[in-house]
Amino acid sequence: MTPIEILDHLEQLYPDAWCELNHKNAYELTIAVLLSAQTTDISVNKVTPLLFEKYPSVYELSQASLKDVENILKTLGLYRNKAKNIITLAKQVIENFDGEIPDNQTDLVTLAGIGRKSANVVVSCWYGVPAIAVDTHVSRVSKRLRLAYANDDVNVIERKLNRKFPKDRWSKAHHTMIFFGRYQCKAKNPDCLDCPFKSFCREYPNQKHRFE
Repeated sequence: MTPIEILDHLEQLYPDAWCELNHKNAYELTIAVLLSAQTTDISVNKVTPLLFEKYPSVYELSQASLKDVENILKTLGLYRNKAKNIITLAKQVIENFDGEIPDNQTDLVTLAGIGRKSANVVVSCWYGVPAIAVDTHVSRVSKRLRLAYANDDVNVIERKLNRKFPKDRWSKAHHTMIFFGRYQCKAKNPDCLDCPFKSFCREYPNQKHRFE
């Protein structure tokens, strides 16, 4: 199966796949993406309503009490570091970008807690810039479906997917791969029975005994 055929199948499986982090603007999306590291979107969506009610923009957040932000985020993994980062990020956006979240990867990755993956999510989901953010789901699916090698790091995977998929489908590919990895091709006990890719999946030989 070619990369384009794989992408076509993924889009058939999850035609409505999109960002599951609740947000109304670039500020909220950027903060939510930062908070989502090593935790679930569901967990982030539980804490952001109060966070954004108290701190509706970078201006309020930049003046926030660290202890108060930590208290709001305490159900999230790494919450102390995340609280520090989002306050620092807010100050950086005010000082360096006139209070506006940058619309490009180069500037976004200068912000506290924002790496290339997070920057790609922001530019893709909010600014409409084609990008593939390689998170744990995208990485796992890419390796299992032979779109990347098992020892490829996230930067290599991103470059390979960018070559294999048409640019105008990058953003959609990112979301469909996340949905596939999150809901079917899970890290543990993937749902292989109805998978259209099991004939060439690297992981299926290790899992098929569960279905025999």
